[in-house]
Amino acid sequence: MKRLDWYIIKKFLGTFFLSIVLVLSITVVFDLTEKLDNFYEHQVSLHEIIFDYYMNFLPYFLDMFSQLFIFLSVIFFTSKMAGNSEIIAILAAGVSYERFLRPYLITATFLVAVTYGMGGWVIPQSTKKMLAFTDKYIEKFTHESARNVQMVVDQGTVLYIESFQMRTHVGYRSSLEHFEGKTLTERITADRIRHIDGYKWRFENYTKRDFDGMRESMVQGQTLDTVIHIMPDELFITAEQAQQMTNAELYNYINKLRERGAGNVKAFETEWYTRFAGPLGVFIMTLLGVTLSSKKVRGGMGKNLAIGVTLTAAYILFSTVSTTFSVSGVMSPFMSVWLPNIIFLIIAFILYLRVRR
Repeated sequence: MKRLDWYIIKKFLGTFFLSIVLVLSITVVFDLTEKLDNFYEHQVSLHEIIFDYYMNFLPYFLDMFSQLFIFLSVIFFTSKMAGNSEIIAILAAGVSYERFLRPYLITATFLVAVTYGMGGWVIPQSTKKMLAFTDKYIEKFTHESARNVQMVVDQGTVLYIESFQMRTHVGYRSSLEHFEGKTLTERITADRIRHIDGYKWRFENYTKRDFDGMRESMVQGQTLDTVIHIMPDELFITAEQAQQMTNAELYNYINKLRERGAGNVKAFETEWYTRFAGPLGVFIMTLLGVTLSSKKVRGGMGKNLAIGVTLTAAYILFSTVSTTFSVSGVMSPFMSVWLPNIIFLIIAFILYLRVRR
């Protein structure tokens, strides 16, 4: 590590953290102004506002806009160095452009590790607390009922519930079907299904049919207790759950949803791929920022910042649109998440070749 490396690393991290503090401070002020009436209406204590909401709000938004902060920070201090002819002096001293990039890539590696660790473990915990606070005091988004739930609960066993009430743990018009291969061997239908405890469920006013080739036997009754390997909260699958899971929890949950044939597994797969594509996007934004602003140009820093903001907006817009394609089924979750990174990596590489010459 030479003096040049430490000089650029300090400028990179210093500009990055200063921009974070400034932008997040402004964000908090605007958010507090918007939600002040909600806090007053529900008589929320100052302790809850600070530690249950804003201490979890800040990491959430930091993770969301980290690539933007990194990109603009690189453009800002690199343009300033170029404007002061520092980069010309560095290269004139015999330092190759690849060597000049080394401290940028070292800092980017550090930020990738921090971003990955926060996104995989810290952010899910803080998001869970923030969403719980939001649901309680600001805007209720959790669902009390689920409709038309159908999933594989065990090998060869399919459960269907037309409607289920979370508050009472009671479902209406349900069926449980057992298959051997593609052959239906048993079918239970009931007016109501009630969760008792653990994996224990009770069918009420039920009809049970057993099939043996062309033969069928039928039994009817008032109640029938059985074991179904599913908990009530697993009937309520929402995209918000993905943001509240650590990497290990999310990976295991995706596998469980695939086994059960859940319909909205793509939202969870998209979140999974985003946790890897997002941190690696830091490298792309760093390379793009350096190559864009390391050359001294007429118009100075303002021109580079304008181009940087435009490219960042295009990147965020492209990422949002491609994610929508994934949820709608037009594109696979993997491709929808990685496509913006691939395209902007190509742009950064083209700029690198031009600047290097």
